[in-house]
Amino acid sequence: MAYQTILYDVADKILTITLNRPEKLNAFTGTMMEELIDAFDRADKDDGVRAIIVTGSGRAFCAGADLSSGADTFDRDAKRGPVKRHADGRVDYSDPQVRDGGGQVTLRIFKSLKPVIAAVNGPAVGIGVTMQLAMDIRIASEAARFGFVFSQRGIVPEAASSWFLPRIVGISQALEWCYTGRVFPAQEALAGRLVSKVVPPDELLPTARALAREIADKTAPVSVALIRQMMWRMMGADDPMEAHKIDSRGIYARGRSDDVKEGVVSFLEKRPAQFKNTVTADMPDYFPWWDEREYK
Repeated sequence: MAYQTILYDVADKILTITLNRPEKLNAFTGTMMEELIDAFDRADKDDGVRAIIVTGSGRAFCAGADLSSGADTFDRDAKRGPVKRHADGRVDYSDPQVRDGGGQVTLRIFKSLKPVIAAVNGPAVGIGVTMQLAMDIRIASEAARFGFVFSQRGIVPEAASSWFLPRIVGISQALEWCYTGRVFPAQEALAGRLVSKVVPPDELLPTARALAREIADKTAPVSVALIRQMMWRMMGADDPMEAHKIDSRGIYARGRSDDVKEGVVSFLEKRPAQFKNTVTADMPDYFPWWDEREYK
């Protein structure tokens, strides 16, 4: 796919995805949705990508949905044509036309086999902030601003943020930000645990790259892929026994791998490990866990 709204750049095993509509403050469109999903599909298939950074071009990260359609911006019937209805006139919510575009992006990021770092360079509101919630680590520039502005637009939070946000910042903080819909600075995002650190603008990408570099240089890619999925999915488990089951599978499957032998021997020999297993070829046979829960 040739990208129109994002940039895709791989260097030193780090993929940088840049939202690239600077003249529109990187406002989100249907095309951007499709391109982001494609970019994450492409990254998962590329063993040369060990970590992903997502940032914005120009002075914004993403100003939210493109509102150029005016009052019809969020009217699916007006923008996409009438959705399917049952015989009694009720909306058929299984119609793919009903699906939220931002949610399709966050669900794809959720399934990523590579760690994802958001480098928030400027304003991030609406989908500009909710798309970040499925990313693993958020680092903000001092110039960043955040806003869950949905209540001020008469709509509701999207991009599966009602699942992600309370798990990241706690229910009270999530509700405060979503009830008020106000835009808040990077330091408030830090205090509320939405971001892990705030840095001067010129240090943002170097900070994100240093973290990505540490992952790319020192860790086993299959282990990182499994850790990412284990941590996210166990947040929804109702008993630690579910984590124990997954841990046990992981320890058994990885314990027999060449990577683990190399990890132990390299430690004993006091040298950097050279991990050879790849995500495309060596994920264990119990992965993935989610197939039976795919959207239908």
